[in-house]
Amino acid sequence: MKDKIMNGLLGFATLLQNQRHFRAIKNAFASLLPIIIVGSFCTLFSNVICNTTPGYFSLANVPGLSWLGNLNPMFTAANYGTMNFIAIGLVILLSMELGETYGINDKVLPVVAVGSYIALCSTFTVFTDAAGEAHQIANVLERQFTNAQGLFVGLFASIGATEIYCRLVNSGKMEIKMPESVPSNVARSFTILFPSLLTILIVAAVGMVFEMITGMTLFNAITTFIQAPLANVLTGLPGYLLLVFMTTLLWSFGIHGTQTLKAVYEPILLAAFAENEAAYAAGTAIPNIINTPFMSCFSTVTGAGITGGLVIAIMLFSKRDDYKAIAKLAIPCAIFNINEPLIFGLPIVMNPVLAIPFMLAPAVSATFAYFMTTIGFCGRMVVNAPWTTPPVLMGFLSSGGNIGAGITQLICVAIAFAIYTPFVLMANRQEVPQED
Repeated sequence: MKDKIMNGLLGFATLLQNQRHFRAIKNAFASLLPIIIVGSFCTLFSNVICNTTPGYFSLANVPGLSWLGNLNPMFTAANYGTMNFIAIGLVILLSMELGETYGINDKVLPVVAVGSYIALCSTFTVFTDAAGEAHQIANVLERQFTNAQGLFVGLFASIGATEIYCRLVNSGKMEIKMPESVPSNVARSFTILFPSLLTILIVAAVGMVFEMITGMTLFNAITTFIQAPLANVLTGLPGYLLLVFMTTLLWSFGIHGTQTLKAVYEPILLAAFAENEAAYAAGTAIPNIINTPFMSCFSTVTGAGITGGLVIAIMLFSKRDDYKAIAKLAIPCAIFNINEPLIFGLPIVMNPVLAIPFMLAPAVSATFAYFMTTIGFCGRMVVNAPWTTPPVLMGFLSSGGNIGAGITQLICVAIAFAIYTPFVLMANRQEVPQED
């Protein structure tokens, strides 16, 4: 039975890791991460350093530092240029990553992908003036098409456009032959001319036909019937706990669960974070409890499985020299949320005594953090701090400077310690493996 479960998990993980589209999505989001961090920290600086609103806690309101308010337009502009265009960034990066798997490195491919995506977006908006009269403005692109709301549609559009483009190019049937005297870059432009043209036209035609048949744009259909239901599941506590369980279960079999499932959950949790970040920047109510930094703060703090609690339990209660030696080496890594020395060194992999608390601790921690956020003690996450940020500081920064979030993160590590301790005591009764 155990072998069947393991083989099933290995097959599932191998499928996700080797499948070109999932791999491209994961790599694209990894490449997009610096832009997300820059944008979210610009929002933090704008609010904590440059906000001059009377009565608001910021450095600009400290006597003698009011000049910091003059820097606010810079941070606001930088945030707009990053967080409000992450859908476009994803389309570009995903097309490049997926194109490489087909051996296509044409510089025009990201442009074709962006053109295809824009072809699915409405290029007009309607607003109502103070008199209640509606006006339509043409040749504009609403923010929902460029910010995190467009991530899911951008993902589908980029994959679809790249697939069409690469297949047309690799078929060689639309290549325009040029004399050998023509420079290679110019000749290549003619080679990819018809594939570029047909790709954008095909995507635009699909969008047009879909809207003619259903009366709904393809963008709205994907957002309503795919993105919204997935968001409801993964940003709700039961669905999120299932996700956490799956990641730690994969880890327990030696598979990097976080990276394996990242292509599945990242678009949803990142969109939820972006909604929070935008609300924080606008000074309105923060909508989502669960998002990307929530996972970093309360499910993978000190590493997947919250193994910082395990390190403390080992140092206090373990009688095994091998465990203590590995735990000592793992302390600096745990401070920066890295735990591979514990997972493969103790090991936790294929070790039921440690795998059980490894799967249990992050689920209990996330539930506790969700409750503390619900009652208002822990601030909601509005900044995507780097995942290597040390505990407590990460919670403080990710919540936009909320002390309760840092305290909650510290308590979560304590909860993990309490969960791991009985199993560490149990491991004391195990025989230490002897080397041959």
